[in-house]
Amino acid sequence: MIKLTGYIDVPADRLTTVMEALPLHIALTRAETGCLSFEVTEDPTVQGRFLVAERFTNRASFEAHQTRTKASDWATVTDGIPRHYQIEDLTE
Repeated sequence: MIKLTGYIDVPADRLTTVMEALPLHIALTRAETGCLSFEVTEDPTVQGRFLVAERFTNRASFEAHQTRTKASDWATVTDGIPRHYQIEDLTE
């Protein structure tokens, strides 16, 4: 199983656009083969920070998600916004 946790800090001037794109990004990811869970929630203490937690059955499913995401509207909307993620392979 592959587990990703971390956050993305969205600048105030892009917050509305990112929030509008988020529901589709979540829905498309949850529909992917191998997605066990995918959560993106607003941090209650840091303005513009979104906490990310995702789990995929295996490396291939996770990599397919990464490939799809890079070609999605989500990638365009969040282009240039740094991510702070930790990825763990729990099958080792």
